[in-house]
Amino acid sequence: MPRYCAGWKQPAADSPMLMRRALLLLSLLTVLGLAQAQEPAGYMQPSSAIRQVLDAPALPRPLVSPDQQTLALLELRPYPSIEELARPVLRLAGLRFEPGPGTPQPLQVLQRIRLRTISATEASERVIELPPGGSFHSFVWSPDGQRFLLERRLDQSNELWVGEVASGRLRPIAGLKLNDALGQGEQAWLNPQELVLLSVARRGPPPKPTPRPAVQEASGRASPERNYSDLLQSPYDEALFEYHGRSQMVLVNIATGSSREIGEPQLYSSVSSVGAGQYLLTERLVRPFSYDLTWDDFPTVVEVRSRDGRLIKELARMPMRKGVSIDGVLVGPRVFYPAPTKEAAIYWVEALDGGNNNARVPFRDRLMRLDPPFNGEPREVQRMPHRFTQLRFLDDGQQALLTETDRNRAWVRTYLLPLNGAQSKPLFEYAQRERYRHPGFPLMRLLPNGHAVIRSNGQGEIFMLGQGARPKGEQPFIDRLSLRDGASTRIFQSNEAIYEQPLALLEGNRVLMTRESPSEPPNVYLRDGTGLHALTRLSDPTPSLRRIHREFVSFKRADGVEMSFWVNLPPDYKEGERRPTLVWSYPLEFNDPTLAGQVSGPTSRFVRFSGLAPQLLALDGYVVLSDATMPVVGDIRSINDGFVEQITMNARAILDKAESLGYTDPKKVAVGGHSYGAFMVANLLAHTDLFRVGIARSGAYNRTLTPFGFQSERRSLWDARETYLRLSPLIYANQIKEPLLLIHGDADNNSGTVPLQSERLYQALAGLGGTVRFVSLPHESHGYAARESIGHTQWEMSHWLRQHLGEPK
Repeated sequence: MPRYCAGWKQPAADSPMLMRRALLLLSLLTVLGLAQAQEPAGYMQPSSAIRQVLDAPALPRPLVSPDQQTLALLELRPYPSIEELARPVLRLAGLRFEPGPGTPQPLQVLQRIRLRTISATEASERVIELPPGGSFHSFVWSPDGQRFLLERRLDQSNELWVGEVASGRLRPIAGLKLNDALGQGEQAWLNPQELVLLSVARRGPPPKPTPRPAVQEASGRASPERNYSDLLQSPYDEALFEYHGRSQMVLVNIATGSSREIGEPQLYSSVSSVGAGQYLLTERLVRPFSYDLTWDDFPTVVEVRSRDGRLIKELARMPMRKGVSIDGVLVGPRVFYPAPTKEAAIYWVEALDGGNNNARVPFRDRLMRLDPPFNGEPREVQRMPHRFTQLRFLDDGQQALLTETDRNRAWVRTYLLPLNGAQSKPLFEYAQRERYRHPGFPLMRLLPNGHAVIRSNGQGEIFMLGQGARPKGEQPFIDRLSLRDGASTRIFQSNEAIYEQPLALLEGNRVLMTRESPSEPPNVYLRDGTGLHALTRLSDPTPSLRRIHREFVSFKRADGVEMSFWVNLPPDYKEGERRPTLVWSYPLEFNDPTLAGQVSGPTSRFVRFSGLAPQLLALDGYVVLSDATMPVVGDIRSINDGFVEQITMNARAILDKAESLGYTDPKKVAVGGHSYGAFMVANLLAHTDLFRVGIARSGAYNRTLTPFGFQSERRSLWDARETYLRLSPLIYANQIKEPLLLIHGDADNNSGTVPLQSERLYQALAGLGGTVRFVSLPHESHGYAARESIGHTQWEMSHWLRQHLGEPK
C-alpha cells in the first residue's frame, strides 16, 4: 500500500508523558473515524467518474504489415496490477528484469489481436485466439508480412510463438527460451523465414551471495557522471549480471519451426544481420564492469561473424565510457551500422575532436566504411563539422541520409550521402525545437532481411511524413522530396476539422490513415481515387470525456513571447462561474523566442487522456489549464541563470489570462507538474506567492544531488554554484508557505529523480512546520503503471485540491 507522511510540528523534546498523550489522541481519532480519514489505509479510489474513464478499454493500436496487405489491430491491457509489479525483480547495471522469465517489467500485455485485409472492397477480419496462460507481448511482423511473432511470458521462461496471417494459426517454437534480460528482444532477420535470436544460455544454478567489501576507486582522472539507479554494487551483483545476461544465439526458421544454436554463449548486447543476410554483426560486453555506469557504457567488443556464428573479424574494442564528459563521446570507433543491401559493408563513426564537444576543430566526427571480406583497411566516407546523429540508408543501395547536430546552435542538418565516395550535399536543416517549418521524417519500408530503409520511388525522390504544426494546430502531411534539388511537393495533408494521420503510403498514391475529430474516435480509413473507405468502426470508449468543454487559448507574456494552454471545463460548468483551478505545466528550453511560441499539438483530435492526466480532475468539478507552456529562453550555455525569473513571468501571464477568461477564481489556483514540471512547481512555491497550493510528482528538489548537469544544464555544480543552489527548492524550503502534495514512486530509476529527492523535501517542510503530504507508491518507477497506483494518484490530487481550495462549486 502507499506510504503516507503528513507534515506536523514536532514537540521540542520527547518524553514518556508526550508519548502517552500521543497514543491516547490517536486512539480517540481512530474511535471517531478521523484517523482513517487523514491516513487512508490501502489504495484509495478516485471518483466514480474518473474510475469509469480509467477502466475503459484502450483503443486498439494499428500496425500495417510490411507487404501493406494486412492491418493488425492490437488490443493492449491498459495497466498491470500492483501484484504484477510486486513480483521479484533484479536491478542490475541499470536494467530491471524478472529472474525467472528474463523479461523486463512491466510488459505491454496483448489482450486481443485482430487481422484485417487492407482493401476497399474486401472486408475480411480474423481474430487471433491467444492460448490461455502466461502473458503474450511484443508483436512483430515478419519482413514479408505473411507471419508475425509473439512472445509469451511464463513464470520461468519467455517463449517465442509464430502466427500465420492466412490461417490465423498460432504455434510455439519448441524448446526455445528467449533471453530479453540484456538483448532486449534483439532480432536479426536473414530472410523472411529465418532470423537469429538470443536465448537463455545453458547454465547451472545462480551464484550465491558472499559477503565481501565492495570497492570503488578513482585515480585522479576526471570522470563526470549522471546519477543512475540500479547500478552494480558488489562482486555478487557482477556475477548475477553475467549469469542472467549471458545468452546463446539461435537460428530459427519460422516456416518449419526448427531452431539450432550458433556460435558460443556471450554477453551479447546486440545482434543484427549484414547485407542480404550473409553476415552477422554482434556486440558483446566484457569485463571490467562499472559501479558508476549502466550496462550500455561497459566495455564492448564489436565483431562480424558468419551467418552460422563463426567469428570472422573483431572490428573494435570500445572501452568503458569512463572519463568522458557528460555530452562527449568515446574516442575511437563507435555507433556501428551494417549496410542493409547485398554490398554488406559495415559503417561506423569516429571522433576527430577527442570526443570533447568544447574543442574547437573544423570537423568533429567522420564516417568510416569497411567492405567484405573485412580484411582490408577501412576508408573514410565523410567528415562532419558537427556531432554525428544518425545514418539512414535508402532502398536503392546507393545513397544514405547522414544527420549531424550543432550542439551550440541546437541545429540539425541532414546530408544526402552517396555511398560510392562522391561528395555529399546538404538536403535539409532545421532548429531542434522547430515545429512550423519541420520537414518531417522519411517514410521507411522493410527489406526481406528485416532492415528498415528509406523508401524511394525510383525517380530520385523520397517521401517525408510530418506533423504539419501551425498556429491553429497540427495537420499531418506527406511530401515528395527531390534528392536532386531538395524541392518538396505536397501529396497529402490533413484538413483542419478532421485530424488525419497517415499510417502508410500504398501503391497508386493510396493513403492508409486514421481519421478522428473531437467527437469521433480514430478509425482506420483507406483513401483512394474513389474516395474514403472505413476499415474499422470503433466506438467511443469514454463518452464522459466528451462532456469536458475544451478550448485552446494563446496569449503573450510580458516580454512578448507567445504562450498557450488548454482550458478544460467541468461537465457541469455554468457560464459566469469562477471555479478553483489547477494549472499543469512542464518547462522547455529554447534558444530562440520565436520557436518558444510555436503551437504544439492538434486542436481537432479525439480527446484521450492517460490515467495520470490532470485533465481528468475536470470530472471532479475543477477547471484544469493543461499543457500550459512554460518557455525558458536564452543562451543554452547559461539558460538556467534566469530560470526562476522566466517561470515567474510565465506563471503571471498564465494567471492573468486565466482570470481574464472568467473561468478561474484567482484566489484559488493550484500549480502542478510531473518530473521537471514538479521541479518547476517547487521553485514557483519557493520564490513566489502566486499559487495557493502545489502538486509535485516525481521531481528533483536538491540540485546538489545532480552535480554534473540536469535537463539542458551543461555546467557542473562547481562551475555554476549559485545557479545550482538557487534552483534547489530544498534550500528555500523555509519560503514555501503553501500546502504541497509530493508523490513519488519508491522505485524511481530516472536519472536525477531518486525518491530521496521527495523524502528530503518532505522532511525539510515538515521540520519547518509547513503543510505537506508525501505519498510513496510501492514498486512504481518514474511514471506510475499499476491500476491501483494510478487510481490512487488521481484520488490524492482531487482530495488535496478539495482540502486546500475547497469544493469546486
